[in-house]
Amino acid sequence: MDSNVVLPLLSAVLAIVFAILVADQWLRRHHAYQLVWTVGLLWFAIGAGTEFIGEAWGWSEGLYRAWYLTGAILVAAWLGLGTVYLLARTRFGFAFAFSVLVAGLFTFLTEARYRYPAAGGAPLIYLGVAILAAAVITGLSIRRDDRWATVAAALVLGGSLVAAVMVLTVHLPAPGYAIDRATRIPIGELFPGYLRLLTPFFNVTGAFALAFGALYSAYVFMPKRRVIRYSLRDRSPSALLRNAPLVPIAVVVNFVASLPGTARALVAGRLSSRVPATILIAVGAFIPSVTTGLNRFGSTSAFYIGQLLGLIFIFLGFLVSIEVFSDLRLPFTRIVLARRDGQQRDVVDTGGRPA
Repeated sequence: MDSNVVLPLLSAVLAIVFAILVADQWLRRHHAYQLVWTVGLLWFAIGAGTEFIGEAWGWSEGLYRAWYLTGAILVAAWLGLGTVYLLARTRFGFAFAFSVLVAGLFTFLTEARYRYPAAGGAPLIYLGVAILAAAVITGLSIRRDDRWATVAAALVLGGSLVAAVMVLTVHLPAPGYAIDRATRIPIGELFPGYLRLLTPFFNVTGAFALAFGALYSAYVFMPKRRVIRYSLRDRSPSALLRNAPLVPIAVVVNFVASLPGTARALVAGRLSSRVPATILIAVGAFIPSVTTGLNRFGSTSAFYIGQLLGLIFIFLGFLVSIEVFSDLRLPFTRIVLARRDGQQRDVVDTGGRPA
């Protein structure tokens, strides 16, 4: 059977199953990150579903628009926003601000390199929005104000609404869709430059948030060896200016230095489920970000397999995490099929603020 049909079908089915499981968790626990992840997974399922239909029965203009909006723009951003809400009460705001800033710069440099038709002033507008959002989120994070997550949500939701209006109303020349002639995989070349530049902005922000959030959680819950010590408890301007350059260096050095102890704890069965789970999620965020980037720049052959592999790794990460799936039950019922012991408190649930 044609892999171009099978791979998107598998991705769509897995995304639907995944979304149902997370939605069931949200109905029982009512955490915002579970609802946002559910929405992101539904976008994933719709995007993969359009690919399956297009490969199996042929593309149409409506199908192409739906694919570009959900699969090419919304998925990564909404999954990343779920991580934002998961870590809203931690210092993850700094990492998310960095993600937004990098996304804006990457979008601007992408246009400078490729000169998309009809881009207009979009690169400068997107860069300006990124700088403003990053500045506001950083300022709130310095004050340990949880509302930085609300700013992030406004950025993603507002951007999603703008993207939806533009994708659904822009004129597309006949036949209304574009595919790679060699691989038959859809590409975004038919959309004007100002719309094509939304994909790196959304995807870099979302993928970085998902990956950084996973690595941040792994760092928080792994047994740490603090080679370089730092503190952000003193929030005076002079202390923040003095410590800010040290923090990213300290985190990286301490993370690497802690890996041998983490490996020993894993072998001994003493490692928090959060650590292997979040590493799997980081890998799952990285794979499709690479293949999607390659698709944007003309190399499409790995797009479908990267999409499926990324979702599989993220799904495995969720299943490994006791904090996310402490039991396996029939969705939307109280019938428990299996339960795991040894639940650990979720830093978000307890309001904890790890260093």
